[in-house]
Amino acid sequence: MNFLDALPDRYRLILCDIWGVVHDGFQLYPGAAERLRQFRGEGRMVVLLTNAPRTTGAIEQDVTRIGLPRDAWDAIASGGQAGIDALKQSGEPVGFLGTEEDREILLDAGLTIAESVEFTHLACTGLPNPRGKPDDYLETLRALAQRGVLLHCLNPDRVAIHGGVMEYCAGALADRFIELGGSVEFYGKPYPAIYQHALSLAGDPPAAEVLAIGDSLQTDILGAARMGFEAVFVMGGIHAGEPIPDDFASSNGLGDWKPVAVVEGLQVSA
Repeated sequence: MNFLDALPDRYRLILCDIWGVVHDGFQLYPGAAERLRQFRGEGRMVVLLTNAPRTTGAIEQDVTRIGLPRDAWDAIASGGQAGIDALKQSGEPVGFLGTEEDREILLDAGLTIAESVEFTHLACTGLPNPRGKPDDYLETLRALAQRGVLLHCLNPDRVAIHGGVMEYCAGALADRFIELGGSVEFYGKPYPAIYQHALSLAGDPPAAEVLAIGDSLQTDILGAARMGFEAVFVMGGIHAGEPIPDDFASSNGLGDWKPVAVVEGLQVSA
């Protein structure tokens, strides 16, 4: 038996990361759906919390296509949706950096993509070539930074594992942009807005009633700690079985904070 098999009753809201915890980009991890159903069967609310740079509707289609049944979760909160909502408020066409698929999702969500270089806001969902490297885009980023464009990073993740292959995410481009003197607005974990949105979906429970589950130390786990949530670290995701560094809490100003449990994955114990 592991910690997830018999959670304390005080956890009324489960904030569960998707990529690296529920699936690997191509297929569900063994036992993930069963575990989420278990939580809901115990009367807890499950909100899937993701840094994916897409709308919640697009993410629902993604998880459904991969095979996650609809009765395994209650709601979805995404960094992409938060960023899209913020960009809409600018009321002007925005630049875009990402895949053509993501461009179409932003257009369908009501954003206007600038046809020229005359824009002051840039929506960044990731690398145009998902198998490329951030340094491939240094000249583009340098020119944008010199023009004073504000980069809106719709996915703070630096890397993700897609079917066993590491791919760079929008957060890696944002890092390079800052190094070049540019300014960035981040949406998603570990920043507060996505958590506040997720809490609102669940009726704003106190932090003591929230359990976060994630595989990324610098997004899922750090974000949960800063919000005052207890957290479960999933070792089998992006960190590929590596333990939490001994100085993780101290180097992030968290005092003696640590996860309440470390597990390999969501699979239900035999």
